[in-house]
Amino acid sequence: MPVSLLDELPAAATLATARLDLEPLRIDHTEEMAPLFNDQRLHTFTGGSPATVEELTARYARQVVGRSADGCQRWFNWIVRHRTSGVAVGMVQATVTGDGVGLTADVAWVIASEHQRRGYAREAAAAMAAWLRQHETGVIAAHVHPEHEASIAVARALGLTPTDVIVDHEVRWMD
Repeated sequence: MPVSLLDELPAAATLATARLDLEPLRIDHTEEMAPLFNDQRLHTFTGGSPATVEELTARYARQVVGRSADGCQRWFNWIVRHRTSGVAVGMVQATVTGDGVGLTADVAWVIASEHQRRGYAREAAAAMAAWLRQHETGVIAAHVHPEHEASIAVARALGLTPTDVIVDHEVRWMD
C-alpha cells in the first residue's frame, strides 16, 4: 500500500517562540487545563459550554491518538505554556487532511480568558502554522465567527483571508 502524504507527517514536536513553549498534548494535561477552560466566556462565539474534567479527559484521549479512525485526518494538538512562568495559557490545534495532491490544515486556538490580550494566540498560532508549512502543508484554514475580532486578527496575522464559505455561523479563512 502506498504511503500517503498524511503518513509522511511526523508526530507533533515541541515548538518554541520568543515567549512561549508549545508542548504536544498528553492526557495528563487534563488536570491543568480543565480549570483554565472552565469559563463560559470562551464559548461566547462558538456556543456550547465548558467541558467537565471527564469530558476533557475523554477528548484528550481521542486527540492524543493523532489520527481519525479511518486515517483520513491527522490531529496535532499543543498546550501553550508561558516559558518564564511555566504556566499553561491555552492550546492550539490542527486537523490535517490530504487529497492525494496536497495537505490542508484546519487550525484553531484558544487562550484562557485571564491570559488574553497579550498576543499569545497570534504567537502560538504562527509557530504552529510555520511547523505545518515546514512539513509540506500547502493550505492553512481556520473558521472564525464574524464578530470575534481577536480571532480575526489572529487569522489575518497568519496570512489568511476570509472566503464566502460559512460553516456553523463561522467564516472559513484560507491562505
